[in-house]
Amino acid sequence: MTENLTPQQLTDSLVDLLTVGAEGESRFTGKVQPGGVGRVFGGQVVAQGLQAAQLTAPGGMEAHSLHAYFLRGGKEGLPVDYRVEADFDGRSFANRRVVAMQEGAAILNLTASFQQPEEGLAHVDAQMPEVTPPEDLEPDTEMRRRFLDSLDEVSEVQRALFARPRPIEIRSPTAMHWMSTEKRPPRTYSWFRTVAPLPDDPRIHRAVIAYASDYTLLGTAALPHGLSWARGELQGASLDHAVWFHRPARADDWLLYATESPWSGGGRGFIQGRIFERTGRLVASVAQEGVLRVVRNRK
Repeated sequence: MTENLTPQQLTDSLVDLLTVGAEGESRFTGKVQPGGVGRVFGGQVVAQGLQAAQLTAPGGMEAHSLHAYFLRGGKEGLPVDYRVEADFDGRSFANRRVVAMQEGAAILNLTASFQQPEEGLAHVDAQMPEVTPPEDLEPDTEMRRRFLDSLDEVSEVQRALFARPRPIEIRSPTAMHWMSTEKRPPRTYSWFRTVAPLPDDPRIHRAVIAYASDYTLLGTAALPHGLSWARGELQGASLDHAVWFHRPARADDWLLYATESPWSGGGRGFIQGRIFERTGRLVASVAQEGVLRVVRNRK
């Protein structure tokens, strides 16, 4: 059980989860989240799909972007199959198309683009927000425990989702969307890192960043409305997800995730995110649109 794992074991478990197994030249199998309940976390399918694409990319090329569409919610407890198509191999760029399948049905389409590293024109017009450093913030485990205590009734699924130890620690200087009942501006800031060191392979660090990039996004769009699906007030699901990797970064050192939602409407919310190293360097950008619906006549 994950409750008894050390931080290093939790991190190793995440690495194992994101290490897809080869079933042929262009087919891979993604492992099952230990102790997972309900629907598969979208970041897991995105990260596993990226890993499958990275394993088929030409030597020396690095992933610089991915674009994914969620088609169906995946089920926990069942492996996910990944089929990779090599649509393009050039001297500078390459492209891989991935279909994630579960029980014979597609649950996600992902396209990843790769580039041979090169020097070029460079500028950055993005400043890292000034926020409280992670050492001065409480871990998200304490915030989740306090949230559970605040609920009048807690289902077994809620308890399993919020109480289980996680391989990625989050510390936030802003109110987390699942705790807040006040209407707030649609912006969140969160520090994240794995709870123990990762291997030095840059591919696993990109995969972990892709995995963590699905945290906090759709909840940011709910902040102006003071609602949360953790309290049964909203229905939410990711529709599409995009990540641009600007430079290599370590996911086992603190990274700041700044998210904002410039728009919601029509049962959808749109969110943008930027990921910074502690030095202030921008390392990745993220965008997502998802379903955001108010639950009517809830008990």
